[in-house]
Amino acid sequence: MFRGKKYQNGAKLIDKAAAYDVQEAMDLVVKAAPAKFDETVELHVKLGVDSRHADQQVRGAIVLPHGTGKTQRVLVFAKGDKADAAKEAGADYVGEMDLVEKIQKENWFDFDVVVASPDMMGLVGRLGKVLGPKGLMPSPKAGTVTPDVAKAVQEVKAGKVEYRLDKTNIIHCPIGKVSFGAEKLTENLNALMGAIVKAKPSAAKGQYVRSCVAASTMGPGVKINAAKFV
Repeated sequence: MFRGKKYQNGAKLIDKAAAYDVQEAMDLVVKAAPAKFDETVELHVKLGVDSRHADQQVRGAIVLPHGTGKTQRVLVFAKGDKADAAKEAGADYVGEMDLVEKIQKENWFDFDVVVASPDMMGLVGRLGKVLGPKGLMPSPKAGTVTPDVAKAVQEVKAGKVEYRLDKTNIIHCPIGKVSFGAEKLTENLNALMGAIVKAKPSAAKGQYVRSCVAASTMGPGVKINAAKFV
């Protein structure tokens, strides 16, 4: 695969065979980021579990200490007082059947996170086939199905991220922007890894954190010493 000169220069800073401590890894991710725009930094964590088994699922959410650097657009399904509270908390869109129809008829997806009060899930369930594949379906585990929709909106706006296994038993999650600098990225990464380790299923056997790699949007991957998180 062809890589640009800036990418290649950044890659020269990294020893592909090495597994770095978190602070040093974040320093390298920042230095090796080649783009002119403020790249997102993502963490990719391979776990020693089997996502095909219900008792080995790893999923949850955490508010990162320094947020993600991205302004999330929040859609809330709620009515009455809860709808008013969601609007006051800063939700971008609040509604009921009107929003269901807009998504179904107009194929409208101008939002990043969906929050719903429990009494609205019968309605939201109609959107399962379109929200599910996009990872937008609200769930109690992620804290996006809750009676306190206002708190959920505030947390999302403050930098809450959801982590979940994909089919290859890897978690992919943003931990901030290159402009945050190594120190803030380190704090965000440690908070996320702390949550992932805490969420270890009792059915998991052997080494839990198999590998840990961080990279900016356009930059090379940097391996992190996974032994720190065992």
